[in-house]
Amino acid sequence: MQSFSFNKKWAVATALAAMMSVQGGASIAKYLFSLLGPAGAVTLRVGIAGVLLSIFIRPKVWKYSAKEWLAILFYGLSIGGMNLTFYYGIQRVPLGIGVAVEFIGPLSVALLASRRAADFLWAILAAAGILLIVPWNGKGADLTGIIFVGAAGVLWGTYIVAANRLTKIMKSTEAVTCGMCVATLLVLPFGLLSGDLMKLDIRLCFVGLGVAVFSSALPFTLDLWTMKKLPAKTFSVLQSLQPAFGALSGLIFLGEMLTLSQWIAICCVMAASAGATITAPERA
Repeated sequence: MQSFSFNKKWAVATALAAMMSVQGGASIAKYLFSLLGPAGAVTLRVGIAGVLLSIFIRPKVWKYSAKEWLAILFYGLSIGGMNLTFYYGIQRVPLGIGVAVEFIGPLSVALLASRRAADFLWAILAAAGILLIVPWNGKGADLTGIIFVGAAGVLWGTYIVAANRLTKIMKSTEAVTCGMCVATLLVLPFGLLSGDLMKLDIRLCFVGLGVAVFSSALPFTLDLWTMKKLPAKTFSVLQSLQPAFGALSGLIFLGEMLTLSQWIAICCVMAASAGATITAPERA
């Protein structure tokens, strides 16, 4: 019991670290939009992450079964699609708002996986926060951008399901490496066809390296480790902290201001996440 409690605390800590990392990386990526566009930025991010992971992990791909490859494909496509649609979305809407709308994916997973009344209470509180943070009056938001981040939310939910399944059949580090390579193959045509990658130079490559490490390689590896230690629904509702980290990152690095009601909404989702974590049932 004590061993589980210790592991659970570390799992929550790594989940928070992953969220801080991915939102900080998203701010850097959004800075790149004016230079490379969203397609170029996401290709640079995912591609460099895939190369770095392949160098350090070197998975033995020839030993994988058809079942493992199918799970890797599902996982990699969800990563690539999630990042691509999200980048196209936050090109048009503030980062905090984009993350809030994107959260429909993890929230849906949490609701579908829930079996207790308390879990529905925390999910409803998180949903109330999302309803407050989305600018329904149309100010500060773009309909096309909202559609893109909404699609990213669906793919985020798919990513959680795919990653949770993948951790049951293979090592986390190898899974992330293979999944990132599949994601690279998905986004590369968009980067090439956009023509933005032709603007690459040494400076942008170094910026892309930072985006790749903080937005992809590090947080996805931490996510898979966390999923082994926490129930899927607890991990999903815990992700409701993403809008808070996104809003703070957008404010600090991009100067994106949110309204008072939107900051109140962030407190709602933070409370939902804390409540879901505290009341989560322990497992053997």
